[in-house]
Amino acid sequence: MAFTTLSLHSTTPISHFQQWKDQPAINHAKPCTTTVFGQPSKVLSIIKPSKFHLTTNRSVHDSSILRSFNSNADVDVTITNSTIFGIDGKPISVDETDLDRPTEGFSSIEEAIEDVRRGKMVVVVDDEDRENEGDLIMAAEAVTKETMAFIVKHGTGIVCVGMKGEDLERLNIPLMVDDKDNQEMLSTAFTITVDGRDGTTTGVSAEDRVATVVALASKHSKPYDFKRPGHIFPLRYREGGVLKRPGHTEASVDLAELAGLFPAGILCEIVDDEDGSMARLPKLRQFAKHHGLKIISIADLIRYRRKREKLIERIGVPTRMPTTWGPFNAYCYKSTLDSIEHIALVKGDLGDGEDILVRVHSECLTGDIFGSGRCDCGKQLGLAMQHIEEAGKGVLVYVRGQEGRGIGLGNKLLAYNLQDAGRDTVEANQDLGLPIDSRDYTVAAQIVKDVGVRTMRLMTNNPAKYMGLKGYGLGISGRVPLVTPITKDNKRYLETKRAKMGHVYGLEFNGGLSALIGANKK
Repeated sequence: MAFTTLSLHSTTPISHFQQWKDQPAINHAKPCTTTVFGQPSKVLSIIKPSKFHLTTNRSVHDSSILRSFNSNADVDVTITNSTIFGIDGKPISVDETDLDRPTEGFSSIEEAIEDVRRGKMVVVVDDEDRENEGDLIMAAEAVTKETMAFIVKHGTGIVCVGMKGEDLERLNIPLMVDDKDNQEMLSTAFTITVDGRDGTTTGVSAEDRVATVVALASKHSKPYDFKRPGHIFPLRYREGGVLKRPGHTEASVDLAELAGLFPAGILCEIVDDEDGSMARLPKLRQFAKHHGLKIISIADLIRYRRKREKLIERIGVPTRMPTTWGPFNAYCYKSTLDSIEHIALVKGDLGDGEDILVRVHSECLTGDIFGSGRCDCGKQLGLAMQHIEEAGKGVLVYVRGQEGRGIGLGNKLLAYNLQDAGRDTVEANQDLGLPIDSRDYTVAAQIVKDVGVRTMRLMTNNPAKYMGLKGYGLGISGRVPLVTPITKDNKRYLETKRAKMGHVYGLEFNGGLSALIGANKK
């Protein structure tokens, strides 16, 4: 029988755990031992959908590591299948490692792909720090007079068609301006406009636009089949799609291709029907619900593709590499997205790939090479190599291009100046308008798999890394903390990572339920 496991993270011990008295289903709950953050923990397993009441006199953090309940909190919790909901109606215990789980308030990518396959439109939303807009998108080959009329009515009227470069070149449809001269805010690759030569009059009616779009989405069309200029705006898709450029152009082509259709998609920005401005969330959600359309985010589409596509290639053959910690075999990999080369150091025979000691280490020039005292990166690197040598087998993946948690070397040095002025590592990034941690673990996960690892004991203090790697289907049998010396130079940095980024330096248990805490002894 399937069951749901409740795992609670707590910075201090939980006082007690009492059942919801009016819910007999809680009688089907039983204590068991499971794994929380890679460590054995006593938790409560719920055999069937139930409600229960949790009382604590401490701060309790849910397993998403994103929200917490205040001290002396009484929390009503409902378990339904595999999702746990709090009294606020929001899920408080979900599998954050599931890359197919849509962002809250959005449809799944699988649902959107199916609708596109069936000739329906979907609403696609990009990030708030980008355009922060929603587009109506559908497969170009499926357009009808009715869907075109709907798009024109609810959109800006500027109907675009995302297309691959090879098809635009086949049809002799060049860019409107060269890349170096493109002054559009997001460098959208507009081509010259076109109308279909056959079956059109002025080119601007819904019926005429359909004829043009259908011709663009035909592999049999020739350059002569189009008049220039016209009323449809082809856009050149960037090779690699949303993985290279998180734009609506790329999303339109990716969705059509994922649906098994000709790789061209109609897109048109949705306007607010009250004032004619660009529609934003939550109006886009209201619009989608009112018209029975799926609404998805480009961020979810990126995760969907990353999970399914191979994004690395091995360069050359393994090379013996003697190191301070003993001999390793070095494997070089290149990312197919950005051509950055990464290295994996493998110790010993990995055998069946089960229960392998693994460290995924992000490049840190200042810490790894120059021994900077501002961080613990270099010391963690050395400690991980030492652990692997002592174990006799293991893997260290050195991920390049992730300097400063992904902000780059120059920005990291700017952040250091702000830290000297009193800001912590999180605040400094925010002051610079940069993400706190923008690292993605797709490439690292694929490298770990490629060298033969199936399940691993992950050396990390970082829950985001733990969950990021687990999301790619890698089994994690345990976590090995990397506890390095605290110094006057890195003390505040380490404390900020613990307090604001959830880093865990040790484990402490409390009775029937586990309390997972940062217990780095000073």
